[in-house]
Amino acid sequence: MKKIIMALGVTSALLTSAPIWADSSSASAPTSSAAVSEVTANNVAASVSTPTPQPAPASTATSKLDTGDTAWVLISTALVLLMTIPGIALFYGGMVRKKNVLGIMAHSLIATALVSVVWVAVGYTLAFDAGNAFIGGFSKAMLSGIGLDTLQGTIPEILFVIFQMTFAIITVAIISGSVAERMKFGAFVAFTTLWIIVVYAPIAHWVWGGGWLAADGALDFAGGTVVHINSGVAGLVAAYMLGKRVGFGKESMAPHNLTLTVIGAGLLWVGWFGFNGGSALGANGGAAYALVTTQVAAAAAAISWSLIEKLVRGKTSVLGIASGGVAGLVVITPAAGYVTVAGSLIMGLLGGVICFWGTTALKRFLKVDDSLDAFGLHAVGGIAGAILTGVFASSFIMGDKAPTNMAHQLWVQSQGVLATIAYSAVCTFIILKVIDVVIGIRVSHDDERMGLDLSQHGERIE
Repeated sequence: MKKIIMALGVTSALLTSAPIWADSSSASAPTSSAAVSEVTANNVAASVSTPTPQPAPASTATSKLDTGDTAWVLISTALVLLMTIPGIALFYGGMVRKKNVLGIMAHSLIATALVSVVWVAVGYTLAFDAGNAFIGGFSKAMLSGIGLDTLQGTIPEILFVIFQMTFAIITVAIISGSVAERMKFGAFVAFTTLWIIVVYAPIAHWVWGGGWLAADGALDFAGGTVVHINSGVAGLVAAYMLGKRVGFGKESMAPHNLTLTVIGAGLLWVGWFGFNGGSALGANGGAAYALVTTQVAAAAAAISWSLIEKLVRGKTSVLGIASGGVAGLVVITPAAGYVTVAGSLIMGLLGGVICFWGTTALKRFLKVDDSLDAFGLHAVGGIAGAILTGVFASSFIMGDKAPTNMAHQLWVQSQGVLATIAYSAVCTFIILKVIDVVIGIRVSHDDERMGLDLSQHGERIE
């Protein structure tokens, strides 16, 4: 718990004097990119002949480029980007009212553009450069020192940079689901820029960049904490700060076009193979096994969500099947490279039920207008996945790197969950409060009634 409290102290440091943190050192901090590589959860590779993931070799003078690994991560990078544009854009676009379709899609588009620039400027170095236990340094700002021959394991580091960039992009895009139909576009632009630097990069460093959670042994294969809990909690805070939509609970706010949502869900499902499979950072058995666990968990969650919806509401909706599939994908994300197929099946079945509860009963209890259920799906699913990873992490997959004490591993996983929730919530609140004071975060009543397509972008769908 002491480390969780210390992590919160990074908030003020990043907002006022980030270079001080970056230049400071700690006794346990990694001292080279090789050290970062050894503890990066995304850097898991496996031999082609066995399904046992192993950490990719550190970037040293003896490291050798593997063209097969490079080709797979190139493809995975494209698949993960596909998840945001057009995946999230269509998934969310179909669920809002017609007058806000372009507005919500614009969030995914601008997130892709802004995060790409911020990531290469300072995001990557803060997440993956050697620094201290809480934040990276600045030696890789603007990708300084990363050349054609610089390796991250068996792939070019420049490829690792853009692969990780796509994760940062989709994390911000997920948050837009909580603020749909009422947030100023300019406020979202400012929020995205600050949030990637202040929130996303430090948490990525904790887990994948040689930070304190990695040192403690936290398992997060592809982003249960870094992406899903982080974005879901930020979305919840933003939803509370913005307030409920005009007419919420009194007027119909039904999705205007579920066809778009189903197409978006399909793109997310396919893209997730790059999200989870690509996180093995190699064309090997570990990547293939991650694809299988991903598929099984998504399918199981779609089934369990459908069944529970049938029992509760009398019918299984198309939106429910799509949401169930996404729930399973979220739940398996931190565990995809660590659990057996049987483990992924159980996680998927549980995930569908848990996320159904998160988007219905829990949402009503919280009395929040989380417009498109970013919290109920991503934060709740991410929390469940992170904890269940500690339960189902298997020596069959991980070999001698598997946890030997489940109780201890569950405590480590819980620390990661609590630290991510606390840090993301506090920082998101501060960022939005500052933006609200400067330019305001919510559109006017009249602009909201008009719809964000017209009021924010001067366009509309006929």
